[in-house]
Amino acid sequence: MAPLDSDLHSLSRRLIELRIEHADLDASIDRLGESRPQDELLLRRLKKRRLALRDEIQKTQQLLVPPEPA
Repeated sequence: MAPLDSDLHSLSRRLIELRIEHADLDASIDRLGESRPQDELLLRRLKKRRLALRDEIQKTQQLLVPPEPA
């Protein structure tokens, strides 16, 4: 396997891992939002982590998809 192929494979794997973690956080946030009383601090931290994951997912996707030639 060429180094470039290896990089793309690891990026694809990383993207899958990030998406799974993002989905898990979504589920956790939903469950926490339904509980009473709510732990507002934990909820804010989870949402902040979810946003960071979304940004990392977008950056990883950009690395996987080469820019279109002008």
